[in-house]
Amino acid sequence: MYKELDNIKRIIKKLLVIMLGTCIYSAGIGLFLDPNELAPGGVVGLSVIASHSIGGDTGTWYFFLNIPIILFGWWKFGGKFIIVSFCAISFNSIFTNIFGLFPAVTDNLLLACIAGSLLVGTGIGLVLRVGATTGGMDIIIKSLRRKYPSIKTSTFFMTIDIIIVAISGFVFKDFNIAMYAFISVVLNGQVLDYVLYGKDEARMVYVVSDKIDELLNRILEELEIGATVLTGHGAYSRHEKNIIMCVIKKRGMPKLEEIVKQEDKRAFMIITSANEIYGEGYKNIMKEKL
Repeated sequence: MYKELDNIKRIIKKLLVIMLGTCIYSAGIGLFLDPNELAPGGVVGLSVIASHSIGGDTGTWYFFLNIPIILFGWWKFGGKFIIVSFCAISFNSIFTNIFGLFPAVTDNLLLACIAGSLLVGTGIGLVLRVGATTGGMDIIIKSLRRKYPSIKTSTFFMTIDIIIVAISGFVFKDFNIAMYAFISVVLNGQVLDYVLYGKDEARMVYVVSDKIDELLNRILEELEIGATVLTGHGAYSRHEKNIIMCVIKKRGMPKLEEIVKQEDKRAFMIITSANEIYGEGYKNIMKEKL
C-alpha cells in the first residue's frame, strides 16, 4: 500500500517537473526565439525553419517531426521511457503553440537570443534530470551517450545544433540571424551543463604536513568533510610523509586554507579542480550518467 503511494507520488512529481521544464523551454521558443526566426538547433530548430519557410505552427511541426524519433526511442529504450518522453513532447508542442499566440517579448535579436537560450537550456536540463527528454534530438543523444559515455550531453547537442543553425542561415539567407542562432546554441550548452552537472567547482586538496593529527581533527570537526591519509616518501629527505587528501566544495576553501595556516605554516598544500565527484554529499554513482 505504502509502496504504491510512493510510486504514485514519484510519478506525479516527475510529471510536474516535466511540465515545468517544458513550459520554461516553450517560453524560450515561443516568446523569444521563434518570433525572431532564431533556430536554436535540434528538432525545434527544424520546426522554426519549417514554420517560417513553409507555414504552420512551430509546435505542430515539432510534434510531427518527433514521431519517427519516438518510434526509434521505443525500439531503443522501451515503452516506459518513451511514454514519459511522449508526454514531454506533447507538453512542448502545446505550450509552444500557446506562447506563439503572444507577441515577441523583444525584437532585439541579442536580447531574444540570450533570454531564449537561458530558458531553453534550463527547460531541457530539468526534463533530462528526471529521466525523460524534451523529444527530438534528446532521444538520439541519449542513445549516443550510452555508446560514448565519456562525451557530455551538451557536446552532442552543440554539434547537431551547429549543423541546424547552418541550415537556418541558408534557408533564411541571413548571416546575422544564423550568427545569433549560433550564440543561442552556445548559451544553451552552457546552461544545460550547469543544470545537469551543477557548478562542480569543488577542489581536491593535498596537504603534506608534520601536524597531520591536528589538521585532521579540525578538518573533520569544523568543515564536516571526509579525508584520507596517504603515505609517501620525500624524494630528497627520504623521510616518510603523511599526506591528507580531501575534496571540498569551493565555498569551503577559505576556511580550509585558514586551518592549514594556523596549524602548520610550513605545510605544503596542492589544490586542483575536481570536475565530477561521486559519493556522499555529491553525485550518486549508481545513477545513469546524463
